[in-house]
Parts: sequence; structure tokens; C-alpha cells
Amino acid sequence: MKAAQYVGNETFQVAETQAAPPGPGQVRVAPAFTGVCGTDLHIYRGHMDSRVTFPAVIGHEMSGVVESVGEGVTGWTVGQKVTVMPLDSCHDCPACRNGHTHVCQNLNFIGVDTAGSLQQLWNVPEEALLRLPDAVRLDHAALVEPTAVAVHDVRRAGLAEGEKAVVIGGGPIGVLIATVARHVGADVVVLELDETRRRAVEGLGFTTVSPRETDAEAWINEWTGGAGADVAFEVSGAAAAMLSATSLVRVRGRIVVVAIYPQPTPVNLHAMFWRELTLIGARVYEREDFETAIDLVADGVIPADLLITRIEPLENLPAAFEALAAGEAMKILIDCQT
Repeated sequence: MKAAQYVGNETFQVAETQAAPPGPGQVRVAPAFTGVCGTDLHIYRGHMDSRVTFPAVIGHEMSGVVESVGEGVTGWTVGQKVTVMPLDSCHDCPACRNGHTHVCQNLNFIGVDTAGSLQQLWNVPEEALLRLPDAVRLDHAALVEPTAVAVHDVRRAGLAEGEKAVVIGGGPIGVLIATVARHVGADVVVLELDETRRRAVEGLGFTTVSPRETDAEAWINEWTGGAGADVAFEVSGAAAAMLSATSLVRVRGRIVVVAIYPQPTPVNLHAMFWRELTLIGARVYEREDFETAIDLVADGVIPADLLITRIEPLENLPAAFEALAAGEAMKILIDCQT
């Protein structure tokens, strides 16, 4: 079989490797499509070299079909459409024992810490699988994992129908958060600096504001009648955005930190105190988020065809990373079987 292997220095090689049979409790999946995401881009740029094992097969936003099952596996049959929730928890640490297995203190993130889906055959733990509806398109289903991120973020925010939400950052996750927020009945605006992304987000029916061209705080105040938004989702990962987020929400408003900040970042604690704001962390997802995400994709709530910029074969993975790094695409899928 073929596998795309990260070997360091922004280099992937497609190699012929031997497919291992699934072990006890494992299912061997034939990945159909894998989405390339921001975490993958961090790996490509070498930011996570101390975490991955070389040569590293990465990838976790995927869809595929069951190819075979290992000893003791029940409930799965060859040919079923599936996706993978790539969290392998220990079930024994304090977080797991308190029911928070998605933020397990010994978490194995499949596709980062262990082999991922950018290969033609992939062994995964049985409990990581979720079944997809027969009618769902497999290219669309590759968006389930990032949609689950958005579902979890919106759920952590406690966002309710009729509330006003600001999404800071109009990349793929920002767009998905905006879509899920709109689906629950919120009024949404997206702040985005890049003009090309703003046009794409507007094409999905959202109002956008450029913080470079418009005083975002003044615009939000006018939009909300001087109160401020109920919730702000910080998705951009820009320190300046995090610092300004406290000025965009109302008294007792909520700020959800979605972006991954590798370094400590300033927060306006005076505003946190003065307005009794709530700062919420949101990391990955829980199984119920994945199940909701599957329904949203299958029901057409997620505008998959508009979000998927293009599909590339496995051999073109380096070009996909270059396009994403240059901001030339919203979401690129890799066809793992070509």
C-alpha cells in the first residue's frame, strides 16, 4: 500500500509500505479522503517534531470504509462507511475518571501521536469508529471531524437562539463555527482580515467585518445597540485578537478560546473583572459532538461543496500544504486511494 510519510524539513514522501493486519480490538479502514488542517500544517512546518515519530504518517480528518476487522471486534462489517474520532484515551487518569476522556491527561491523538489516515490502509481502535449514513458522500464526510470541533465550541459557549456571536477568524474552523452557531439560531458576524476569505465567507451568507478597515468594537456596539455580543469565538490565533476580544462582548459575555496559542498571550484582565466576563477553553470534541456533526453533514447543513476547495491525490500532498500555507484554499482533501 501507499503511505505519505513526513520525514522532516517540510518534506513528505509517498512510500510503498507493508499493510499490517488489524490486531485484537482493531478495525482496518481504507481511508477515502483526508482533510489537511492547521495541526497538520504545524507538523509540516516542523513545529511538532518533538512529538511525532519519524517517518510520520499523519492525518485525522477523514472518511473511509471498513476493510477488515481484528479478533474480538463485533458490530462492524466490511464495506461500512465510517469516520474516526481520533482520541485514544487512557480511561484511568483523573480527567477520564471524571468523564472528560476527550481531554485525557495521557491522550493519544491518533494521526499525530500515532499513525494517521494519509495512507491506503489504516488500523484504528474499534471504539474510535463512528458509522456514517449510507447516503452520505465520502468527500463531504471528511468534514465531520472539523465540524465536530465547531459543534463542541458552540456547545461549550452555551450559545442560544437569538444571541449574537462574533467569530474572530474566517478560516475553515471559523466558518464551521459560524455555520453551527447560525444553525442553533444565533445572529453571527465574522471578523476576518483577508479579503479573499471575507468574500468566501460572505458567499455563505454571513456578514463580515475587516478589523483592518473598520473599528470592530464600534461596529459591534452599533450592531448590538451598545451592549456588545453575547459570545466571541477567538479562532484566529493572533495575540492582538485575543487582547481585543474582551472589548467585543457584553457584560457577563463569554469568550471561547478555540485557537491554539503555543506561547502565553496577554488578556485584558481588567475588562474580565470589570464586566464579569467568562473565558472558556474549548479543546477537540466529545462523542456526542461527533454524532451531531455527522447529522449536520448528512443533512446538508454544512456547505461542504463550497468549503472544499479541491481534491488532490496522495502524491500531491506537498502542493496542498504549500497552498494552505499561502492562504490559497479553504479546505483541501487528499484522495488516499489514488
